[in-house]
Amino acid sequence: MAHSERDFVILQHMIAYCDDIARAMRRFGSDYEAFKADKDYRNACAMCILQIGELVGHLSPEFRETHTRMPWNEIKAMRNIVVHAYGSVSVQMTWETIERDIPLLMEYCEDILQREV
Repeated sequence: MAHSERDFVILQHMIAYCDDIARAMRRFGSDYEAFKADKDYRNACAMCILQIGELVGHLSPEFRETHTRMPWNEIKAMRNIVVHAYGSVSVQMTWETIERDIPLLMEYCEDILQREV
């Protein structure tokens, strides 16, 4: 199924935010203790997670229905947690997201772009 150019542009933006998180991890440290200790590190990553979740909300329904290996609704839900938790976002949950989920999301989006564009 052909997707809109808009979906592919959104994926490129999502990849850029994933890359921003990867750069932050290289800069600040790739371990939980460094993340836990540095509010700027946590905030930088949380902002990227927020932006990724916002972008997911703009993917077409057709795209999301076709590419089901990624939990789009959960990604959007994480954005809502970051936005509405008002400073009480779990540091551990955010760390697990950036360490485990963000690299998978980036790889998945890159794969789609390589295969479909």
